[in-house]
Amino acid sequence: MKKRVLIIATGGTIASTSEGEGLTPTASGRELADKVPLLDTIADLDFVQPMNIDSTNMRPRDWLRIKDVIAGAYDRYDGFVVLHGTDTMAYTAAALSYLIQDSEKPIVLTGSQQPMASPFTDAKLNLYQSVLYAADEASRDVNVVFSGKVIAGTRAHKQRTMSFNAFMSMNYPSLAYIRNDRIVRAGADLRAGGAVPERTGASPRVCGELDERVIVLKLTPELQPSIFGLLKRDYDAVILETFGIGGIPSYGDNSYEDAILDWVESGRTLVVTTQVPEEGLDLGVYEVGRAYAENPGILKGDDMSTEALVAKTMWALGQSRDPEQVRELFYREVNHDRMPR
Repeated sequence: MKKRVLIIATGGTIASTSEGEGLTPTASGRELADKVPLLDTIADLDFVQPMNIDSTNMRPRDWLRIKDVIAGAYDRYDGFVVLHGTDTMAYTAAALSYLIQDSEKPIVLTGSQQPMASPFTDAKLNLYQSVLYAADEASRDVNVVFSGKVIAGTRAHKQRTMSFNAFMSMNYPSLAYIRNDRIVRAGADLRAGGAVPERTGASPRVCGELDERVIVLKLTPELQPSIFGLLKRDYDAVILETFGIGGIPSYGDNSYEDAILDWVESGRTLVVTTQVPEEGLDLGVYEVGRAYAENPGILKGDDMSTEALVAKTMWALGQSRDPEQVRELFYREVNHDRMPR
């Protein structure tokens, strides 16, 4: 018996056509599926279109709309495929990982670098393989399926703007590879003994609140620490991308340390990460980071991607304003987002 898969179309390049002033999403999910040979042999497909936008315009309120569609239809389908633009796909994949946790059913995000109508498109294979993965009994949780790779939703990062292999798995192995119509699962997608756990019928944990007042601040030489004071009006949390493995300037005075501690002591959240894409953060290595290493009010991003840090901070602050609870939520491992402490 074929599985039932719900395709949730949101727009993006995969749905775009040229309207004379650049690519614009116009095609529906059903129209896209009709272009993919043999797709209906994999699963029984239904379609819903909560929006049809360029993913540059995707916002946290849209993540919640997608979450509501999945949660409302969860009991009626075996899997879900979200068609999405590539530019912010990693943010949406991370957000859905926190909004719908421990899902025994797969929630797959995919898109393409070329529109479905392009003669050289990658859209057909990406959509075919995403439905294949969503219909497989062993698949679970939120993932990105793109160019033959299955990436945990919290580890996806768009690395290339034009090539078909646009996404990489940040600091974590890909969960599986798809070769034509065969899924080859890697160790990260298997449990003890090399077996995939059976589904128990348990419902996922669905969360409904996000704090959108989160900003990423990238250190650059001579960036003035007074920026923290200017951000207080509009933001509850700063994700600070430091130099190297965790360097924060001192410039021979305490201006940065004073500004950062003032931000934390004001009740706001500070997450420290690195602007270097791979291998993560360690504040204790150099003197320029050690001053912040043991401060309980400063959360450490370790080897998480910036996309996941944004989504997780929004999610954690959406659940609680108590610093201890926020800290516990932040350091809780969700969908492979960080190595367990």
